[in-house]
Amino acid sequence: METTQRTTPLHGWHIRAKARMAAFGGYEMPLWYPAGAKAEHLAVITAAGLFDTSHMAVLTLHGADARDLLQACFSRDLELCIGRNKGPLTSGRCVYGVFLDTDGCVLDDAIVYQCDALTYMIVVNASMGGTIAGHLHRQNRFGDRAVIIDHSDRVGKVDIQGPRAAALLGRVLKDADRVFEKMVYFSFKGSFAPEKVAGIPVSLIDGTPLLISRTGYTGEFGFELFVDAKEVERLWHLLLETGRGDGLIACGLAARDSLRTGAGLPLSHQDIGPWLFAANPWLFVLPWDERGREVTKSCPGLDAVLAASSPPVTQAFAGYDPRKIAAGDKALVTDKDGTPLGTILTCTTDMAIDRVEGRVISLATPVEQGKPENFMPRGLSCGFVRLQRKQPVGSEVILTDGKRRLKVEIRDDIRPDRTARKPIQSMLNA
Repeated sequence: METTQRTTPLHGWHIRAKARMAAFGGYEMPLWYPAGAKAEHLAVITAAGLFDTSHMAVLTLHGADARDLLQACFSRDLELCIGRNKGPLTSGRCVYGVFLDTDGCVLDDAIVYQCDALTYMIVVNASMGGTIAGHLHRQNRFGDRAVIIDHSDRVGKVDIQGPRAAALLGRVLKDADRVFEKMVYFSFKGSFAPEKVAGIPVSLIDGTPLLISRTGYTGEFGFELFVDAKEVERLWHLLLETGRGDGLIACGLAARDSLRTGAGLPLSHQDIGPWLFAANPWLFVLPWDERGREVTKSCPGLDAVLAASSPPVTQAFAGYDPRKIAAGDKALVTDKDGTPLGTILTCTTDMAIDRVEGRVISLATPVEQGKPENFMPRGLSCGFVRLQRKQPVGSEVILTDGKRRLKVEIRDDIRPDRTARKPIQSMLNA
């Protein structure tokens, strides 16, 4: 029986732009446009890329006990989660974490935004709004002092990512200098609706209100923009027209996937999901104290995670050329002798990196830090594997689909010199 795919407000634009479309998370979404996934990936590293992310689900949580409900359900300790010194989540700041079930498996990952003392916004993955809203409802012992609203398909969202993002976005914002002032990584301003504004009101030059967040899913400098769903096509056209001469292009899910993988970011329900959230690179989202030794609060599933004994280990890898092996039932990780070690979670190609004298270099790596003049990377396969036991960083394993064998290196990081955390003022003239 066929299931009708949902669409975003930009679906018609994608079709007219001759995007290659595919099903993703219950939505029909663009994989790539005629420029191709490689060009889109490289645009985000060298200039800017624009992504339709209106398939993401948005919840709001409001009330005197909204924070307490989040503290009871979310993996992060909201009193110890911001910056190196682990300050509290405050208005205008946001934080990444996960929602776990009682068995310690991931329901979904999320970013939680504090709009004011009583109001929070939660952004989760496509088609997951109902699941996470239901989870919050089941945990809610506060009644109408913590009101949960699912805004799925009523909020439009686009991401502008890349070194030119601030300069281009500044041209379409009213009072851009004020908006960008002191806008640190994982902070936000404005609102996608006239009410519940975080910090200062933010609007386009035509007066359209929006929420602007210094976050993204590429590892590179950029913003996520939230508007009323009826306004998202106007925002999309305005940005593309403004950036036409500066290298800004529309990007699809393929480039989003290769960029996030090179940045070491997990895909929910693929790299994290219905298995124990343990022994992986993203355990920083658990409620650790300042020393990273003890947890400071409880949440569903946390005891199961902490009690895990010798669970499978998730590790990152990078290959030696662009070739990749798709994850699937026949895809395995072995040692050099063919002994099975585990399975492939993600394998894609980061087109912005290559090896120079054994070292992984990015297009974004400064020349003075080892990038050759006229560096033209071939790209390297990269991703995540789930292994029966941890392998030393720098060791080599084999990816195979039964026909091909691909040698890769276990790493603790993949694409170097990412720009996501760079100060906004240093990027305005990029």
